[in-house]
Amino acid sequence: MTMNYIPLDKKKHQDTHVKVTNDFAHAKDTHLAAASIREYAQLASCMPIIFIKDPNSDTTHSIAMLGIEQGVNVFMKDGKWSGHVVPLNIQRYPFDVRPDGDKLAVFIDENSDLVGKEGEPLFTDGDASPFLDNRQKLLSDLANSELATRDFVNKIKELDLLDSIVIRVQYANGQQRNINGMQTISEKRLQALDTDTIADLHKSGYLGAMYAVLMSLGQLNRLVQLTQTSDNPVKSLQLQAEAPATEEAAPEAKAEKKKTAKK
Repeated sequence: MTMNYIPLDKKKHQDTHVKVTNDFAHAKDTHLAAASIREYAQLASCMPIIFIKDPNSDTTHSIAMLGIEQGVNVFMKDGKWSGHVVPLNIQRYPFDVRPDGDKLAVFIDENSDLVGKEGEPLFTDGDASPFLDNRQKLLSDLANSELATRDFVNKIKELDLLDSIVIRVQYANGQQRNINGMQTISEKRLQALDTDTIADLHKSGYLGAMYAVLMSLGQLNRLVQLTQTSDNPVKSLQLQAEAPATEEAAPEAKAEKKKTAKK
């Protein structure tokens, strides 16, 4: 069913309820989820964090990888979320914060299976219910974290710390393919920064965030493991620096650094 986000309205939604579940079934076809700096440390213990540049703008987004195949979330098992961490952008559903005129407002997906006459009420006696208050706090925290994430990404771009990468996928059946269009932080250039810059990054909390991103790449192993019960299990994932566009050599020919995840 197509999502249809509309502004949350006290009058229109006075009798609206939202079912509360922990299975996060709405994310079953989601293989990428937005990741904010506030949650990097937690996400890094469960899934890889990478960066993707919007081809239609100069905006770079930080993303949690939930799978290898488009539309396949490997953290979903038997219709339920199996990971020990859930990205905030998955948790917030069916709500979102979006521009409404010249301000931000809470929106709700009125087509969601979670929205209807059953579950937690959104309003009681004309006021926001305790459930909605809690959701609004989550949305506020997420919106603030997304603003902080934007500043963080701008900083690492300013310092020229992003490297384009390729993930080479080798399947158990012998097939291979490359996943392109991603970036990560160059540990080599990060370590080469002068001491004053490093000190500033530490004070701002950015240094810890950068190393959380780098450490998260070890979770490629988890993605491999979670594919083993699928129809097309993965044997290994190799993360390598992307070769310059002018070269037709295999990506590994110009690899500055290689990380391998195996079954």
